[in-house]
Amino acid sequence: MGSGIRAELRVDADGTCPVATAASDAGASTLSISRGIGPEGSGTVTEEFMLDGAATDEPSIDEDLTSVFTYGSKAVYRLSRPRGQGCPCESVEEFGCPVVDVHTHDGLLYLVFHAADIEELRGIITTLRERYSGVDIRRLLRSEGEHADHDLVFVDRGRLTERQREVLEAAHRMGYFERPKGANAGEVAGALDISRSTFSEHLAAAQTKLLDAILEA
Repeated sequence: MGSGIRAELRVDADGTCPVATAASDAGASTLSISRGIGPEGSGTVTEEFMLDGAATDEPSIDEDLTSVFTYGSKAVYRLSRPRGQGCPCESVEEFGCPVVDVHTHDGLLYLVFHAADIEELRGIITTLRERYSGVDIRRLLRSEGEHADHDLVFVDRGRLTERQREVLEAAHRMGYFERPKGANAGEVAGALDISRSTFSEHLAAAQTKLLDAILEA
């Protein structure tokens, strides 16, 4: 059995994803997005997406956009566009990883893919972060061998502010979490040149965010 990793990411495409832009302009989220490559040599991509029933306006973007189907209050739209315009999905596909699920919400792109190993995953995330200002790891799942039902949850350090990371790292380095403690709150706060109450506030916030991330998964 393979030991790949299923990655679920949230990406601020910053206007490079026409579907996210169209949905945001319509005041709605997409329930599904399907993508297909155009005829060989055309250099085009055709995308279909379904808007939820909360859309307040018709989507309006530069690409050739047509309404192709309706499911009650939900509408399906199709557009064709040139490849290579900076779409996050194409950035993932550069590594040979198909995007298996993608949708948008509040102008942000949520996508899922399977990386063959941690090196491939690291390369994809690094590339995305070089190209887009906001890339959050929502969930990473790995199953190996007989432990197919065992989830490994990786927490994105981006959830923490720079100060929270600094406090957490200092507390860990100085043995604050060890039993017996290698350092108490006052000693760690002194090393950081902050008050004990400020240390406690940042540490509690950091721990809450990390626990929230783990329990959400």
